[in-house]
Amino acid sequence: MYFGSNKHVDEINFFDSEKFVSFPTLVDDKTPGVVDGILPAGSIVPANDATATAVTINDVDVSHGPEMVGGIVDGFLNASRLPVQPSAEAVAALNRITFSNLKEEA
Repeated sequence: MYFGSNKHVDEINFFDSEKFVSFPTLVDDKTPGVVDGILPAGSIVPANDATATAVTINDVDVSHGPEMVGGIVDGFLNASRLPVQPSAEAVAALNRITFSNLKEEA
């Protein structure tokens, strides 16, 4: 595990409820959504499609190798506050997560 200098991050609350279930999830720099070595909280992993298994609970620095992050698998999340709008396939795959404020896809 890499230890280095801290970076300031802004946290956006994307929870609609205080109750959720998360499990450890391994992510790396190839995970979609990584910007400058950081995978933001609220990212859908492993991808925003039918393979989706979780939504990350925290920002995680993957610039120095794979890291563990909490992956939300059950709960109530505000889709309009996530970094990327969940696709219809990801919403279907994450069937134990209830998303509010989903935008209709054309």
